[in-house]
Amino acid sequence: MKILVTGATGKLGSKVVETLLKSVPASQMAVSVRNPAKAENLRARGVDVRYGDFDHPESLVAAFEGIERLLIISADGDNETRIRQHTDAVAAAERAQVQFIAYTSLTNAMDTTMFLSPPHRAAEEAIVKTGIPYAILRNNWYLENEMASIQAVMAGAPWVTAAGSGKVGWALRQDYAEAAAAVLTGSGHENAIYELSGPLLTQEELASVVGKVLGKEVPVQQVDDDTYADIMKRAGVPDAVVPFLVNIQQGIRAGALEVESRDFEKVLGRPLTPIDQALRQLLGELQTK
Repeated sequence: MKILVTGATGKLGSKVVETLLKSVPASQMAVSVRNPAKAENLRARGVDVRYGDFDHPESLVAAFEGIERLLIISADGDNETRIRQHTDAVAAAERAQVQFIAYTSLTNAMDTTMFLSPPHRAAEEAIVKTGIPYAILRNNWYLENEMASIQAVMAGAPWVTAAGSGKVGWALRQDYAEAAAAVLTGSGHENAIYELSGPLLTQEELASVVGKVLGKEVPVQQVDDDTYADIMKRAGVPDAVVPFLVNIQQGIRAGALEVESRDFEKVLGRPLTPIDQALRQLLGELQTK
């Protein structure tokens, strides 16, 4: 059996690969990357490093040749670009006769109003249409996404949000990576859709846990979208990124990430890393940088 992970030098992909290498021989591992030079460390360890660019579908067909189990990690970019990239990647997997596709999707992808959903919806539909056995990993939200807010709090700022009482199922990127690895190496995941969500928390509840971990009071400043955008700009966020962040706040406020599920524990075969422990881990990593 040969497993391939796309985007293997990215934040999630690199963690998936490292997790897999703990139980899978390097000779059975392959990665598809846009810049193979960045994966030389993996090649040196015996991993099959292949060139694959989501903007060049033919390269993906070649990269996926001989692969039995494939993890397609969703790409970055605007929705139109991602829809094309994701559907091209699925088509390449079909042409390469891949036998199983796992895909990192978004919470409640087929029904959510979250602005990020169209590329995931298109990918899920394309995967199902191939008839290839699949597992859809609907990732909720990475706790790492909140590091800027946590660092601001550490510097004495309040926790600023426009998300209102919307709840999020935060979890560590490592937990998402281990879930993906478990699906790639385990059995019984054919044609499964997993809602991978941690315990649902509001911004106030997360800020409270952050405060306990830091040993300080963390005031929460609830603002409207315009005020949030202004605060982000004054904090140095690039103008092009601000609307993206505002849209995320709007989606959370509307309940787009409020999906209760025990799928995470089911896939991992263990309890999810508790939120306070996860935060301590992230802060420890921050201090060692």
